Amino acid sequence: MTLMQKLLPTTVVGSYPAVQGKGLKSIFDPFQPALETAVHDQIKAGIDIISSGQVRGDMISQIISLLPGIKGNNVTGNVRAPAKPITVHDTKYAVSKHERVKAMFAGPSTIAHALKIDTPVYRNRNELVLDLAQALGHEAKNLEDIGIKILQIDEPILSTGAADMAAAHEAISAITGIVRVPTCLHICGNIGNVFDDIIKMPVDILDFEFACNPENLEYISGKDLKNKMIGFGVVDSSSDKIDTVEEIYSRILKATDLFDPAKILIDPDCGLRMHTRETAFAKLNNMVSAADMARKEL
Repeated sequence: MTLMQKLLPTTVVGSYPAVQGKGLKSIFDPFQPALETAVHDQIKAGIDIISSGQVRGDMISQIISLLPGIKGNNVTGNVRAPAKPITVHDTKYAVSKHERVKAMFAGPSTIAHALKIDTPVYRNRNELVLDLAQALGHEAKNLEDIGIKILQIDEPILSTGAADMAAAHEAISAITGIVRVPTCLHICGNIGNVFDDIIKMPVDILDFEFACNPENLEYISGKDLKNKMIGFGVVDSSSDKIDTVEEIYSRILKATDLFDPAKILIDPDCGLRMHTRETAFAKLNNMVSAADMARKEL
């Protein structure tokens, strides 16, 4: 799988600060200026594979607010695909501005564990997970149709041990099995207790945190990655401190010591939505500089 004609392409995990705008655009769509700012800043920073910035709120509420069968945080009936796409509008804007765009949405297991089942339709959470996967599969196809280069599924719940891994595997397979673009699974946190299950997930790229979870290096060192690529988090998205170019460069070198550089994507640990625009941009800008330094070494 070749994503770009360069080593160590830079990308993002997803979210970017939602910068408020002014004028008519803000009246018709309060988030349009934030979308444009997020895309502009990623391109200006030199990110190779950008996102829409996920500026319309947290990743779960954006999805569940439009899914039939869910009201608020309660599951009230059969969960089905929405009548219209959820994230396509913003992603389509990003595609219009940049050649390579990664689309992403919250995964079925993570969404299911954020909801209260308030209907006899579902006997357990695993049944809900599978219906959510079917609904998200429609969104995945819609995103593929507009020209995305990578589809990312965000499943932070998987590192906690709370989710049923067999159900998660089946659900992820239901989504990735119907698209042709490369697929990515992003998981936050410490992966030590779940890595053996995660490596079996039917995706092309596994994306983990390494800047604020350096122990993750120990868990994957020497492991057979089943020909998967690694999204290597080198920027601490949990801290307001701006990672220096030297710090990020050092983390990238650790990645290239362990893995084939042709199998590595460079990105932040997680989304940057909770930071100021200035901090988020500086983190991305330094990440690009560090990747350029490492690329010259290789």
